[in-house]
Amino acid sequence: MIIDKVKKINDKEEKITKNENAQDMMIGKWVKCDRCKEIIYKEELHDNLSVCPNCGKHFRLSARRRIKQIADEGTFEEIGAEILTKDPLHFEGYLKKVETLKEKTKIEEAVKCGTCKIEGKKVVLGVMDGNFLMGSMGAAVGERITLAVETAIKEKLPLILFCVSGGARMQEGIISLMQMAKTSAAIEKLNKAGLLYISVLTDPTTGGVTASFASLGDIILAEPNALIGFAGPRVIEQTIKQTLPEGFQSSEFLLEHGFIDKIVERKELKSTISKILDITKASEL
Repeated sequence: MIIDKVKKINDKEEKITKNENAQDMMIGKWVKCDRCKEIIYKEELHDNLSVCPNCGKHFRLSARRRIKQIADEGTFEEIGAEILTKDPLHFEGYLKKVETLKEKTKIEEAVKCGTCKIEGKKVVLGVMDGNFLMGSMGAAVGERITLAVETAIKEKLPLILFCVSGGARMQEGIISLMQMAKTSAAIEKLNKAGLLYISVLTDPTTGGVTASFASLGDIILAEPNALIGFAGPRVIEQTIKQTLPEGFQSSEFLLEHGFIDKIVERKELKSTISKILDITKASEL
């Protein structure tokens, strides 16, 4: 009896140790898909463009990975890297939080812009990064987007913006909200110059970004099952006093109701954008 009890205790301790080791191994090596609940080897996920091989869920991407997937190798040249977050309202702890985040993520700002080639065609590319304060739009983000637009106008190039955002950056108050008007005015100048603007909406695209430049594309693409909207469902329901249909902020619902032009899987995004560039270029001849 005593021997059996000792054996059970040893077996239990061994099992706990194995579970702890497994958990340690999962940190950094594995990731769990929150849709199908499958455990995926992280390298396999990266090789599949951060799309779940089991259910097709499109995981969120950093700006670096997105640029690597979209731009021809070695062609991306960043612009506006010197435009960084300031603290115009002297919001307590704001800059300290930003500096800590920079150190942790190695990301300087919530959007990265530059010129590059996509299958040999030169464009201006802007990619928002949800890993930096959830891609929120402050003065620096607005200025970088505006610079990208101005560069496209100056060099007579198409503009492509990949959007992901939680909305305006509350630490900058009205200054962050003014970026909606600023970026929209810049896009209007691009339109008057007769240049193409492709907006790509990814998960999630919400708030002031949705209400400004993200929705102003000549062609609006979206990734599958992306959350796209302005305010949260509860706020909207309380405002309009109506029950909203299920999934009304998904890219599929928005495609059905004419808000976006096409849903494109990540593996087809580069070739789809390239085809659009070819078609629009041909129509100018």
